[in-house]
Amino acid sequence: MASVVEYKGLKAGYHCGYCDSEEGKASCGMWAHSLTVQDYQDLIDRGWRRSGKYVYKPVMNQTCCPQYTIRCRPLQFQPSKSHKKVLKKMLKFLAKGEISKGNCGDEPMDSTVEDAVAGDFALINKLDIKCDLKTLSDDLKESLENEEMKKEKNSKKEGSNESIHSQAIEEKLGSGEPSHSIKVHTVPKPGKGADLSKPPCRKAKEIRKERKRLKLMQQNPAGEHEGFQAQGQPPSLFPPKAKSNQPKSLEDLIFESLPENASHKLEVRLVPVSFEDPEFKSSFSQSFSLYVKYQMAIHQDPPDECGKTEFTRFLCNSPLEAEYPPNGPECGYGSFHQQYWLDGKIIAVGVIDILPYCVSSVYLYYDPDYSFLSLGVYSALREIAFTRQLQEKTSQLCYYYMGFYIHSCPKMKYKGQYRPSDLLCPETYVWIPIEQCLPSLENSKYCRFNQDPEAVDEGRSKEPDRLQVFHKKAIMPYGVYKKSQKDPSEEAAVLQYASLVGQACAERMLLFRS
Repeated sequence: MASVVEYKGLKAGYHCGYCDSEEGKASCGMWAHSLTVQDYQDLIDRGWRRSGKYVYKPVMNQTCCPQYTIRCRPLQFQPSKSHKKVLKKMLKFLAKGEISKGNCGDEPMDSTVEDAVAGDFALINKLDIKCDLKTLSDDLKESLENEEMKKEKNSKKEGSNESIHSQAIEEKLGSGEPSHSIKVHTVPKPGKGADLSKPPCRKAKEIRKERKRLKLMQQNPAGEHEGFQAQGQPPSLFPPKAKSNQPKSLEDLIFESLPENASHKLEVRLVPVSFEDPEFKSSFSQSFSLYVKYQMAIHQDPPDECGKTEFTRFLCNSPLEAEYPPNGPECGYGSFHQQYWLDGKIIAVGVIDILPYCVSSVYLYYDPDYSFLSLGVYSALREIAFTRQLQEKTSQLCYYYMGFYIHSCPKMKYKGQYRPSDLLCPETYVWIPIEQCLPSLENSKYCRFNQDPEAVDEGRSKEPDRLQVFHKKAIMPYGVYKKSQKDPSEEAAVLQYASLVGQACAERMLLFRS
């Protein structure tokens, strides 16, 4: 199904939650009626980010606090000393109920800070974006049916797919809620794919351990004299002595076995964001209450600003269409809530998007009564481990996107402590290791990270006439659409949109024009 977006243009001169400037913030935005996971992956790789169904991109050389897209490389990730401290603290709490006395305010990543998405949420509500969804869905349905009629002559099969697509678009646009019903009968039960409270697939873990041991043997070929024989014996039978000097992996630290009589039980559940999913529905009110408690305690939000409407719009409505390709992760692609259940009650929820190349962190809210567990850090480490787990089946899914890195805001620099990580160059959209970016950021808030002066944005809009427009119940290339347009500002808006989304997305996504 095609992505359908409505470009809203530039919003400049509004309040910034990072530096508190009254009118320093500038971003371009669009309302996404629906997005394929591949389109959203390509958009975030060009500096876009979503908040509910609103997708925005900071105007980097204009905004007061430039927001650089940051991604961590989980396969090479090594937990730092302070990360290990947080994981050990959680294990002690689960095993013995121990609450560490130390002040947790100095943790490198504590979610007492406003995340990039939350900062723009107030703006989204103020924009009061009104779209005539019903008309749009009817128009789109009609235009797709016309397309279908044409295609039916060529192939019966394609025709039936089209009708499913138009029905899916109609459902998506006609209701305010994400609808996965169209795809339910063709896929395994969503959410049942990954039991996150269990360690990753044993076999894969064994393979990793064996690789480590073989490496050790190569470093120490005389190993057989030290209590084990290298030949004729499966590597998994080596005694622990051989690996005692290996640092513990992230998984070892997270999934360390607890005693039978452990004080607490923690379970992490992955739930698809869909009001049709029984787990999502049954836990909704508990999840919502937790969100209100968090927003009021941590962000000092008044109750009327964290109602059910805001919660649903911000963290439950997603433009992403769930997809379940055979070579993808078992849980499928789309938007999810990762719920942390402690002794049968939800104490934290990480909102994430699972995309073709990454797990993208959207937001985290948690019970302030459990601040001593540093749940901001803990959940980020769990999400990194989860990305590694997904990568074992889906090899290209190997990055963890942490949203925006804001060097000029001390509260937001914690994201740079998950290494190795890269920042996105705001001009050429290539990834540069963060260590290479930091010296430049010390000198200037806005930086082009790509050091090659000849380099250009390879994905830029080169042929705007090929951009797809959805207008008056018909899908047409921009080259055709512009002939009927007299308003010069219309061309400026469409070309601005094309330059920001890039050629590939401009040709795939449908740009709705009223």
